Amino acid sequence: MAVRAVNTCSILRSASSPPFCTVRCLPFHFKTSYFRAYSTSKLGFSLPLLYSQRSFIDQGGVRSFSAHSLFDSVMDELRTSRRWRIICATSKIEIPAKGDSLEDRLGKRTIQKGLLLEFKKDSDRVLLAVAQKPDGKKNWMVSDQNGVVSSIKPQQVTYIVPGIEKFDHADIGDFIQKAQDNLDPALLEFAWVELLEKNKLVTTEELAEMIFGSAMPLESYCTHVLLSKDEIYFTVIEAKGSCSMYGARPTNQVEELLHRKLMKEASEKELQEFVQLLKSAKSMPMDAKPPKSTWLGEEKIRRKIESLELYAIDACKSDDQKKTAGLILKTMGLAKTASSAVYLLIDIGYFPVHVNLELLKLGIHTDHSEVVTEAAKSLLEESSDPDEHNRNDLTHLKVYAIDVDEADELDDALSATRLQDGRIKILIHVADPTRFLDPGNIVDRAAMKRGTSVFLPTITYPMFPEILAMEGMSLKQGENCNAVTVSVVLHFDGSVAEVSVENSVIKPTYMLTHESASELLHLDLAEEVELKLLSEAATLRLQWRCQQGAIDAANLETRIKVANPEDPEPLINLYVENQADPTMRLVSEMMILCGEAIATYGSRNSIPLPYRGQPQSDIDMSAFAHLPEGPVRSSALVKIMRAAEMDFRNPIRHGVLGIPGYVQFTSPIRRYIDLLAHYQVKAFLRGETLPFTPGQLEGMASIINMNTRVARRLSNISLRYWIIEYLRRQPKSRKYHALVLKFIKDRNAAIMLTEVSYILSINSCRGYVW
Repeated sequence: MAVRAVNTCSILRSASSPPFCTVRCLPFHFKTSYFRAYSTSKLGFSLPLLYSQRSFIDQGGVRSFSAHSLFDSVMDELRTSRRWRIICATSKIEIPAKGDSLEDRLGKRTIQKGLLLEFKKDSDRVLLAVAQKPDGKKNWMVSDQNGVVSSIKPQQVTYIVPGIEKFDHADIGDFIQKAQDNLDPALLEFAWVELLEKNKLVTTEELAEMIFGSAMPLESYCTHVLLSKDEIYFTVIEAKGSCSMYGARPTNQVEELLHRKLMKEASEKELQEFVQLLKSAKSMPMDAKPPKSTWLGEEKIRRKIESLELYAIDACKSDDQKKTAGLILKTMGLAKTASSAVYLLIDIGYFPVHVNLELLKLGIHTDHSEVVTEAAKSLLEESSDPDEHNRNDLTHLKVYAIDVDEADELDDALSATRLQDGRIKILIHVADPTRFLDPGNIVDRAAMKRGTSVFLPTITYPMFPEILAMEGMSLKQGENCNAVTVSVVLHFDGSVAEVSVENSVIKPTYMLTHESASELLHLDLAEEVELKLLSEAATLRLQWRCQQGAIDAANLETRIKVANPEDPEPLINLYVENQADPTMRLVSEMMILCGEAIATYGSRNSIPLPYRGQPQSDIDMSAFAHLPEGPVRSSALVKIMRAAEMDFRNPIRHGVLGIPGYVQFTSPIRRYIDLLAHYQVKAFLRGETLPFTPGQLEGMASIINMNTRVARRLSNISLRYWIIEYLRRQPKSRKYHALVLKFIKDRNAAIMLTEVSYILSINSCRGYVW
C-alpha cells in the first residue's frame, strides 16, 4: 500500500520553515521500518533523509507526516548538508552530482570472516588483523599481526582492505613488509597536484589507482597508510565507518602546513641535539661537568635550560616553556615532574648538589645591579658628612662590639659608665648609614625593595652593596667611625631615667664574638669594668621587664655556616647558642633598651616612627611555673603570644617585652625598618623637616614587612635543610639527647634534639630510651 503524498509545503510554512524548502514523498511500503524522502533546495542538489514510521499520523485511514517531526528532521538534515557544502567550498572540491553520492561511491563494507582489516588497538597503535568470528551481537574476534586474538568493536576498525576474502593471519607480517617497501610520501604530492586541478573527491581505492596504477589489496592498503599519515595534502571530507572520501587541500593551506612541518622538524632536530648535550654532561664526572655559563651562552640552548629551570621550581611563565620542559624530560626518559627537572639539572652540573630551590622560587634578588653598585661607589668616594660639625667625640670611651663570628655588617656597639650617684649610664652606638644616604636616592630605593639583608647558612645577601655596607657604613675596630649614640641612664631598679640621642664619632675597642665576650666576662678583669657594668645593667633590665609582665622566651638557637656550599660534600659548621647565656642576654637586653629609649625620645619630641608593640597576654603566667625554664617553657609561652602591632604616631605597649614602647633602631645596615627610624631621628637632630609622615611610614612599612617575612621564611627553610643534611652525615649509631616539649594526640610527642636544636615529632611508643 502506497502512502499518499501530502502538501508538505503548507505544513512546513505553518511551522515557520524557510520558504525555499519543499519536500516530496516517494512510494513507501508499510513493511519497511523507514521510508526515504528527498529534500530539494534552491542549492540544486538532493540528499537522502530518513524518517521514522512514528512520524505518521492516522487521519481517516490516510497516513501523513507529523508537521513538527518532519520539520525538525528536514532542518537537521539541511544543517548537515550546509556544513558539508562549506567544507567542499573551502577546499574547492567539486560537489558530486545527483546519483553520484558519497554513499554510492564508498559502498558499504561490513566485517566478515577472513577479511583483512586495520583496527585501533589504543590511542597510539593501529594493527592489522584477520577477522575470525563474531563475538556477541556486534563485536568480532580477530587475530592480529602479533598472533594475539582479541575482541574488537566495529568502531575500532579504521580500514577494511578490499579484494580479500580469506586471509591467513600468518601472512600479515609479509603483507606489512611489502607495504612498507611501497610507502613513498612523494606519491601523494603528485596525486595532490592532479586532483587539485580537477577539484574532485576520491576514495582510497581511486587514489590507489592514480598513484600505483592499481587498486589491488596491497596498493589500496599502501594508499590508506599514506593518507592516514598525511597531514599536508589531503583531508577527509566524508567518512562512512571504515571508508573515507578525501579531497585535495587548497594550495595556500598546503604551503602553510609545509612551513609548519619544516619548523617542527627543525625544532625536533634542535631538541635532539640539546638532549645529546644533556646526556653527555650527565655522563661526565662531577668535577668535569660544564660550568653553568656554558648553558647560557647560545640562545637556543639558553631558552631550553631556562625552561627546565623554571619547570623545576614550578614557575613557568608560559605554556611554551612548560611544553618545552616536558618534551625534554620525556625525550630523556624521565617523568614530567618538577623533581625530575631538579635532579636532571643537578646531574648535568647546572644546579649544585645542594641547590637552594626556595631561593629561586621566591625570586629574591641576590646581586645588586651594576647601576646601584656604581652609585654606591660614588657615594663612598664623593659624599661628605652633613653632620661633620655636629658630632660629639666619644673616641675616649671603651667600646665593645659583640656579634657572631661570621658577621660582616657590624652596626652596633656598647659602652657603659658609672655615674657619681651610682647609677649606670649605657651608651648604644649605632652605625650611621644616613651619613651617605638621602631618602629616595637610587641606593636607598634598592635597599627598600629588599627590606632586609638575607642571612643563609651558605651566604649573606646584604641589603646594601657590599662595598658600602661593609666598608663605609660598618663599624671597624680601632678606626674612627660615625655613629648615632643613644645614651640611657638607668634607675637603680632598671627602669629608664634619662634618654638622649646625638651624632657621634667612636673608636671601637673590641670586636668580640659571643664566646670571647663570655670568656672575657668570666675572667672578671679589673681593666674590663665597663663590660661588667654592661652585664650588671642587663641583669637589672631583665628583672625590671619581668616585673612589668615580660615573657622570657629564651631558647636554644642553631647557627650553621657552610664553608663550601658548591661542593657535593661541603663542610658544615653547626653551633647551638643558648639565648640565656650571659653575653647573649647582655646584647639582647641592650638592644631592647635602645628600642625603648628611641620610642621614649620619639614620643617626647612628637616624631612619627615605626613604633612596634604586642598586646599583653591575659593568661596567668603562674600556670607555666611547673614547666622547666628554657626550651620547654619557651615553647609553651610562644603559643600564647599575640600578634605584633604597629603605630606610626605614638608608642604602643610591648607586652611580651614588658616595656611601654619599642622602635627597632640598632640594625640600619641590615633592616630597612631601622633605617626609616634613623631618617626621622636624624632629620629631627638637624632641625630639618621630617622626611616621612605617619601615613607614608605606614605604607612603606607594609611593603618592608612583607619582604622581611619572605626573607625570614627563606632563612628558616635553608637552616632546616642544612640541619637535616648535618644529621644525615652522622653515624647511624649516634644517639641524641632530646627534650620532650609537649605531647600531641595519638601518643605523638614534639621533641627537641638538644645537640642541634632541631624540633621534630615522634611516636612515643616506638621504644625510645627515655
